Amino acid sequence: MNTASKVVGAVALVLMIIGLIPFLGWINWLVLILSLIGLIVGIFGKYSGGMILNGIVLIVSALRLIVGGGVI
Repeated sequence: MNTASKVVGAVALVLMIIGLIPFLGWINWLVLILSLIGLIVGIFGKYSGGMILNGIVLIVSALRLIVGGGVI
């Protein structure tokens, strides 16, 4: 479970970095969904590495959406 969470987190991290580019902030909506799924999968794992990665990606992408006006 931890490996699956880390893989989902890595994909979400790459998409989040792309989503930080101006006019591509809409990608962060997809990142929110992916990182939330990875966070839920990481909760069921034995180790917390994937859960922490997905939590950080989730927080950063949500802050980017809040600053950009995408989340009220």
